[in-house]
Amino acid sequence: MFLRLEHLSKAFAGRDGSGEVLAVNDVNLNIERGEFLTLLGPSGCGKTTTLRLIAGFEFPTDGKIILDDQTINELPPNRRDMAMVFQSYALFPHLSVYDNIAYGLKIKKLSRQEIRRQVDDVMSLAELEGLGNRAPNQLSGGQQQRVALARALVMQPKVLLFDEPLSNLDAKLRVQMRSEIRRIQQESGITSVYVTHDQDEAMALSDRIVVMHQGRIQQAGSAINIYRRPVNRFVADFIGRANFLPVTVNGRTGQDWDVAFYDTPISIPAAADENLSPGEEGVLMVRPESIHLTPPGGNALGDFVGKVIRRTYLGEQVEYVVLIHGEEIIVVHHDPSEEELLPEGADAALAFIRDNLYLLPQNKGES
Repeated sequence: MFLRLEHLSKAFAGRDGSGEVLAVNDVNLNIERGEFLTLLGPSGCGKTTTLRLIAGFEFPTDGKIILDDQTINELPPNRRDMAMVFQSYALFPHLSVYDNIAYGLKIKKLSRQEIRRQVDDVMSLAELEGLGNRAPNQLSGGQQQRVALARALVMQPKVLLFDEPLSNLDAKLRVQMRSEIRRIQQESGITSVYVTHDQDEAMALSDRIVVMHQGRIQQAGSAINIYRRPVNRFVADFIGRANFLPVTVNGRTGQDWDVAFYDTPISIPAAADENLSPGEEGVLMVRPESIHLTPPGGNALGDFVGKVIRRTYLGEQVEYVVLIHGEEIIVVHHDPSEEELLPEGADAALAFIRDNLYLLPQNKGES
């Protein structure tokens, strides 16, 4: 593995002096060369502290950070062969775009010709041609972010670190810039560790996502693996939205679980790592977009009939809240026609997309 975190922990003194707080708690993680890995989680989950430990801005209480077979725990940031792209860009306002990007190379005392060659190459990669003489305040937010990225890339670090770099941009520009970051990372092939609390950002950018909570890793995997096969309720609820329905496990038939939701039988594809017994209570996870909703009767193929208690029309989709057996179930219908809309108070038949269902043990919470 190219970058390894082994039993990494970081404790801070409590503000009231009553003891220590573990911000990062026994984190083990292997990162491949050239991989784009994202640390994802809510505020206070330990993702930013983990990034700062990797960068050398904090030092671990326990554990090791190993880069290319060298333990770097004690090395200061400037000796770790890493570069960071910050949330605030941190550009020098008195320097031009070219001089901002060239700054680190001048510190290394490279020749003027070599600096010009490397800066031109990275400006081309970041699509900044023609902007070299401009001041940072003459650039848009997206252009400033690309300058910050180019300044980091030109140093040719072994690892590129991102500390929520898009959080200061508006929503439309964030979507554009995450595509740019992914393109540049893939073209350069640089190993990258990215921190965000934005699930869409993580899913769009990453080869692999690491979901953190209370200082621990909850799950690491591809976007589709984490979205479709979360290991616990926290991950399922944090990555996208989900309905959690109480079910009773009746047993297993071949590759399927047979469960009952208020006496209505449901067959669920079984995952190999699930460990449940007949009679045990479980939780059925179903995503809002994995439910078909139609008026009851006629040719409706619903498994359940409930009542629409809330409808929110959002243009490209309509979101319903349907009450069944006292459970509020969220349903999302994409690109609805006006004739398809169901009014609040209407009865509705719900059918689950079987292959998208997932069964969690009731007591399988976050670790």
